[in-house]
Amino acid sequence: MKKFIDYIRTKVLVKVTSLKTTSVIVKIIAGILTSKAIALFVGATGLALIGNMRNFVSATQTFATLGFYNGIVKHVAKFKEDALNLSKTLSTVFYVGFVTTIMVSFFCYFKADFINATIFPGYNNYVYIIRIFAIVLPFYALNVFSFSIMNGFSKYKILIIINIIGQILSVSITLLLIYQNRIDGALISVAISESIIFLITLVGIINRRSLAGYIKVKEVSLTFLKTLSPFSVMALFSAIILPLVALAIRSYLIENLGYREAGFWEAMTRISKYYLMLVVSLMTLYVLPRFSEIDSVEEFKKEVFNIYKSIMPMFALGLLVIYLLRQYIVLFIFSEEFKPVSDLFLWQLLGDLLKVLSMVITYQFLAKKMYWHFIITEVFFLLILYMSSIYFIDLFGIKGAVIGHFVSYFMYYAIILLILRSSLFRVDSENYKS
Repeated sequence: MKKFIDYIRTKVLVKVTSLKTTSVIVKIIAGILTSKAIALFVGATGLALIGNMRNFVSATQTFATLGFYNGIVKHVAKFKEDALNLSKTLSTVFYVGFVTTIMVSFFCYFKADFINATIFPGYNNYVYIIRIFAIVLPFYALNVFSFSIMNGFSKYKILIIINIIGQILSVSITLLLIYQNRIDGALISVAISESIIFLITLVGIINRRSLAGYIKVKEVSLTFLKTLSPFSVMALFSAIILPLVALAIRSYLIENLGYREAGFWEAMTRISKYYLMLVVSLMTLYVLPRFSEIDSVEEFKKEVFNIYKSIMPMFALGLLVIYLLRQYIVLFIFSEEFKPVSDLFLWQLLGDLLKVLSMVITYQFLAKKMYWHFIITEVFFLLILYMSSIYFIDLFGIKGAVIGHFVSYFMYYAIILLILRSSLFRVDSENYKS
């Protein structure tokens, strides 16, 4: 038995982790290539429009799939040897997800004019792109459904390989569209890129076609729908509201400072996303599973401070290097037009440091199913993010957006420490299993 466990740890997990890291690196490279193409062929104004489109697409995709992904993974993993409950799980998420996705698709298609006016103020010629998005949205939903099933069956290796191939295909199509159609091509790529991956996923689910027999209308269960609701609410809240808040802040920048300045802010958030992507993915591989195992206050406190002592100094040093090289980074990823972005780094990096510090602790909300703590703190954060951003934009212009980013994460971190103060700063040990 020990040999088997050692094999899993030294062989399987190492391969999965290395593949996961490769997938993230491919995603970062794809993002940088796309950003460079946008900078060269579209410019800062176009980047602001792309940012709004991306936020709309992200929020709509999550709403259409009802945030079921994590819930499906958990239930498929739990019932993969139980044919009846597996059938109820797959049938419920498939048919409920199908109905909601079709409804959202119809809304986007027939209300494309309204959506265009909302996310592209002053631009009235992108209605057709929103309709393209409406048409391909069901393929995105099928991709999420297929991914979650494979994840539930622990098909990690093929999932990551599909992700890597999908990223390569997606960035290739994106670069071609940007080159041929400039801003229109970039917006079309945002609309279709996530759905394109379904073409690759089809190959991965061929071996699982026997599961089709488990999907039956008569097995749709409201009871199973209720068990999925906590996962759904958490995913829906963070994955929908945050993009909409970002869209609102960018729209405020557009209205008060112009598309170019809004494009500079979008460029800064993209750079931030690239280095955070690697940090967050590596932390997710370790922190969330580790916190799920912990069942005492003292052990939780010890683990948090161990992470702070081992990982955070390296992350802070990395941020310092990024700050010192900020001008070269901007020119490498974007172009001369984006030089003003280098003035936004200080507050963005400070905010990102606090973001990762707070993220280490808030994984506890997910690991111990502290749903209400998660939602309440997210509401607090999003309100502060929007209000502080608007306030500081009025005072300092474009720099106010990144100052708002820092202030919101400072206050968020403070409230997280307040909520978990007994776990982090109490001396005695208590049991707190979920």
